[in-house]
Formats: sequence, structure tokens, C-alpha cells
Amino acid sequence: MPESELEKATSITPYLYYEDVASALAWLSRVFGFREREKETMRDADEKVVHAAMELGEGVILMGWPGVDYKSPKRLGHVTGNLYVYVDDLKRHFDHAKQAGATIRSEVEETFYGDRRYGAADLEGHHWYFAEKIRQIEPEDWRPSDEDLKGHS
Repeated sequence: MPESELEKATSITPYLYYEDVASALAWLSRVFGFREREKETMRDADEKVVHAAMELGEGVILMGWPGVDYKSPKRLGHVTGNLYVYVDDLKRHFDHAKQAGATIRSEVEETFYGDRRYGAADLEGHHWYFAEKIRQIEPEDWRPSDEDLKGHS
């Protein structure tokens, strides 16, 4: 039996809405390196992509089009969440994303909790952080700066 998106998904799998799922599939693949799980892409009677799954490393994201009334974060002018994704070679990932046209929200930086990361927005305004673990710091030893406490997550 073929492996379905839910069989590969972790216990929590993000599901993002997009106004144009087909464009999001192409963009996320080209810019962030995700791979479409083509056998799980669903289309409506007009062949518009209405649901899809993508993977990067061990992670899976689901995406879909919720209907004509949906407005992307970019069109609404605000975002209610971020996705945090670990990658193997952060510098290479950052350089590629930047060169491929991602909107960089924050340059590569080290965090007080032991990650190196950068922030970007996708074509419809969803916010992403890509990170790599550079050192293990126990939560009781985290020392956020004033800047960290001002909403910079």
C-alpha cells in the first residue's frame, strides 16, 4: 500500500492555506527546497490544485485552497504565526532562498537558545524561520535580551 501524507506526517503537521496552491507548490520547491508529494495533490473539476503535500527532510506540510473568500496573510496585511524548520546547511539554504527571491525578514543570526536561524516570507506572506542547532543550551540557562523579549521570536 502506498504511504499516504498522514502516515508520514508527525503528530502535529501544519496545514497552510494559499490563494494559489499550484504557485505555492512551485515557489516553495524552487526557493525553500521543499519536494511535492505529487501522488497526494488533489484538483477540482477545473483542474485547479485544491490540496497538496510537500516535504523537506523528515517534515511534511499540507496546503490547500479553502475557497474564494480566503485572503492570504500578504493580502490581509498581517500574519498570525510562523513555521520553524530545521535544515542541514543553514548558510547554503539562506543563500539559495535569498538569491531565488525570498523576502528575507531577518538575516542569519544566533539565538539565545542555541540555534542559528533566519526569517523569510513566502509568496503569499506566510512567515518561516529556517534554523540549525549550533549548541545545546538548557532552558534554565536561556538568557533572552531585551530585543528578544520585544516580540522577536
